[in-house]
Amino acid sequence: MTLQPPSLKSVPQHVALIMDGNGRWAEAKGKSRIEGHQEGAQSVRAILRAAAATGVEVITVYAFSTENWKRPPKEIEGLMKLLIESLNTYEQELHDSQIRLRIMGQLERLPTPVRKRIEKTMRETEHYAKHTLVIALSYGARAEITHATQQIAQAISNGTLKPNEITEDHITNNLYLPDLPNPELMIRTSGEVRLSNFMLWQLSYAEIIVTDTFWPEFREPQFYEALQQFERRKRRFGALDSNKGFS
Repeated sequence: MTLQPPSLKSVPQHVALIMDGNGRWAEAKGKSRIEGHQEGAQSVRAILRAAAATGVEVITVYAFSTENWKRPPKEIEGLMKLLIESLNTYEQELHDSQIRLRIMGQLERLPTPVRKRIEKTMRETEHYAKHTLVIALSYGARAEITHATQQIAQAISNGTLKPNEITEDHITNNLYLPDLPNPELMIRTSGEVRLSNFMLWQLSYAEIIVTDTFWPEFREPQFYEALQQFERRKRRFGALDSNKGFS
């Protein structure tokens, strides 16, 4: 039986997800960590279906951070292999649903076979405009902001920009994917309450929802529940509530 999406009046255009708990889920099930990541890949598929059903245009998933390079080499190798296997197995679903794949992060640090496979899928889906899947790979928000700062410093050095002319737009436009809207909702699974160096600039005004559910068990019902929570929240961006004043 197909789960019907809820009726929503307000849907975020962009939802970001910190996919946490694959390892702990696997440990609780007596499975290997890589099996936890494999099951987590199924959750990504489920969320893409749910996003399409509710009208969410952009999904960003935090798949591999700059700090994750410190993990055991065997686990990193397994994650990179899983990424290629997932693209080989599920790329047709991207085409069927007209989902554009984009990558946010230090793509140059990825192993060459992984980078080439990703670049192929990005080229073949770049013409889709209905939905976008962003995978944050070898990503860290501090590295991203540092890169943006370096770009701005170079413009100043070249004489095309003065320090007193720097605006927030200059920073935004030098981030990895400046053309995408900022996330309006960020969901983190497994009960951890921190941003973990994820999209620090872009999440400034995002609603944040934390669930105790491990990522491999986060599927359509949990995503729909998060969207319903988002709909109930009042987004004032520091302004007054027109009826109640400050609240």
